[in-house]
Amino acid sequence: MNADSSLSSSQASQIERPRRSILSLLATNIELRMIAVILVVMLALSLASPYFLTVNNLLNVLDQSVIVGMVSLGETLVILIGGIDLSVGSLVGVTGIVFGLSMRHLGLAESCAVCLAAGGLAGLVNGLVVTFGRIAPFVATLGMMSIGASLAYVLSGANSISGLPAGLGALSADTLLDIPIDFWCLLVVYVVCYWFLTLTKGGRTIYALGSNPEAARVAGLRVSAWSVIVYAISGLMSAVAAIFLASRILSIDPIGGQGLELDAIAAVVIGGASLFGGRGSIIGTLMGVFVMVFIRNGLNLLNVSPYWQGTAIGSIIIMAVLVERLLSGARRRA
Repeated sequence: MNADSSLSSSQASQIERPRRSILSLLATNIELRMIAVILVVMLALSLASPYFLTVNNLLNVLDQSVIVGMVSLGETLVILIGGIDLSVGSLVGVTGIVFGLSMRHLGLAESCAVCLAAGGLAGLVNGLVVTFGRIAPFVATLGMMSIGASLAYVLSGANSISGLPAGLGALSADTLLDIPIDFWCLLVVYVVCYWFLTLTKGGRTIYALGSNPEAARVAGLRVSAWSVIVYAISGLMSAVAAIFLASRILSIDPIGGQGLELDAIAAVVIGGASLFGGRGSIIGTLMGVFVMVFIRNGLNLLNVSPYWQGTAIGSIIIMAVLVERLLSGARRRA
């Protein structure tokens, strides 16, 4: 009996050890976890729709990932310091309107500069209010979201702006190696951000600020400055997204960015970032963007009502946070 019992315990431990190793690997490696998620999502959607894995649809998915990807990059930096930016969607709308109105009096390059300045200024206000006004990021950016949505309607007269220059459409219509130019731009921006977060003092400061702001302050890091800068970058990336959105449809709508904050936050959380700050990966965010766009695309291919798509995305956010909590517990036990 004792020999049989010992043998059973040994066999059980041998089975349990690989399970723990796999769980530990998934808990500590964001990129590996995201690759697994992407493969599962792609497999499920390819089985559900014969059109999903077609070349035209995949190129369409790459094009769709640009807008969400640009906004998500800025959202990632904010979440890394333990903040949140709910205004990114409305800032896409209002900076897009500023962009369209500017082109009535200025050239394309000058209008782009005005649009970027408007986005950076709005983000700067968010950062100053959160950092020096000591207002919770949720409240401050919720207020900016309302302001941005209101200004988009006021400035546009609640009308879309059309008749944009054809040269603007080249950003989305032209290709390089059969890949859309705007997607190449997205990759370049993410590479630069990856370099910044991993190899510069500013990037390390952002992680330290999210992990332990008091320790970062004692260490002499520029906590207040970087707290403001990340919000300014988030607003700037919303303006970048507005330009690419306008280039895709050659029209600007005051509600063009509506709901983007939900997709951006979902992409960042799915990518493994902690909403408490200090943990996340720009590569994980990019993969989270792909997951979000795949799901949106799949729901459209399956003719799921747009009214139900919000339910699907909201459920994904909740599940992603729950999975992150479980993996965080596994990481602490490992």
